[in-house]
Amino acid sequence: MISKQEIELIRAGTEHEPIVANLLQLYAHDFSEFHDVLLGTDGRFVYKDLPLYFREPTRNAFLVKHEGKWAGFVLVQRGSQISDDAGVWDMTEFFVLRAYRRRRIGTEIAHEVWRNFPGKWEVRVMEANLPAKQFWKRALKRYTGAEIASVRLEKDGSFWQVFSFYSSASR
Repeated sequence: MISKQEIELIRAGTEHEPIVANLLQLYAHDFSEFHDVLLGTDGRFVYKDLPLYFREPTRNAFLVKHEGKWAGFVLVQRGSQISDDAGVWDMTEFFVLRAYRRRRIGTEIAHEVWRNFPGKWEVRVMEANLPAKQFWKRALKRYTGAEIASVRLEKDGSFWQVFSFYSSASR
């Protein structure tokens, strides 16, 4: 168990974009186990929407530090990517470095994000990503105090498990 003081959630500005881009390479590498992720001609994974998180007001990028060291990132946007609900918060991407997993760092970060963006949320997990599905089930139960059932949806040929819930700033 870790104390919250050891974890920092930092709103990423344009000066942090290269750091998020570097961490996205590690995320995409991990994610390529479950999904066909494209490599660019330069040998790097492609995440074309990253610049939008530093330009559009409906998108938010965060960096995670643990004891002063980079530990991950979170991308959040207003508007669902799966249900087309414009009013929902979407946990677009969420990544914790392997060295920091299974230490409740991800759970603490998710809870902090949900407190910062109260309202209706969707967290979607690619169906093949069983470790992520288990993580989100645990994190949501700790946050809401109840088990949140996921709904299976298909979009563009991929199957997703989608968790929907409401957050409040007071949790």
